[in-house]
Amino acid sequence: MIPIEDALAVLQIQSNAQKAIQMKSYHKVERVYFGVQNSAIDGAVKTWRAKLSVNDRLALAVELWDSNIHEARVAAAKLLVQARIYPDDTAWALITSWVPQFDSWAIADHVCNAGARRLIADPSRLDVIEDWTTSEHMWTKRAAMMITLPWAKINNPKPDDLVERERILGWAKLYTGDQAWLIQKSVSFWLRELGRHDAPRVWAFWDAHGHKMKPSLRKDAIRNLPPR
Repeated sequence: MIPIEDALAVLQIQSNAQKAIQMKSYHKVERVYFGVQNSAIDGAVKTWRAKLSVNDRLALAVELWDSNIHEARVAAAKLLVQARIYPDDTAWALITSWVPQFDSWAIADHVCNAGARRLIADPSRLDVIEDWTTSEHMWTKRAAMMITLPWAKINNPKPDDLVERERILGWAKLYTGDQAWLIQKSVSFWLRELGRHDAPRVWAFWDAHGHKMKPSLRKDAIRNLPPR
């Protein structure tokens, strides 16, 4: 096990005071920022992953997250980005426990990236995600789209993949009626990713529901689509 003090020291040694000020201004969330580049966090996480068992990695992730330091929370999420973890119930439970604490897109997206692997491993967990779609916590509601991005990116979807994709698009349909920019942006982003693989389906969604979206996000959703 790596003591949390040592892990934080590894991150802090890469700190940049000016960048930390800029990050705090950008994210607009009151917490400690070291001003560390993502590449440096990746390097630290790679070293820890090589040294630690899955259980020790989970324990370190908990402590990094609980520190409430921006880079430490990012590192906690990155520690759990792994295609195969068996059993993975503890990792899944940890990821879902963090979701109600989301308050900025960067940390949220890193956690969703880790959570997406656990969804792919067990798509029945989409039942949990569906509950997020009606959350009063905006970041949880947004996370439902961000954590399911793998279903927007499948090149050759199988029948079950298409069923799950349509289920998620059903949530997206409801989101288009939500006037929160962040929620509609999550739909726009999801559609842009899907458009790389299934442009006709995006056009169909856009025709049926795009009129409910904010003009800029409506355009953003089809920005890279080939003409029809």
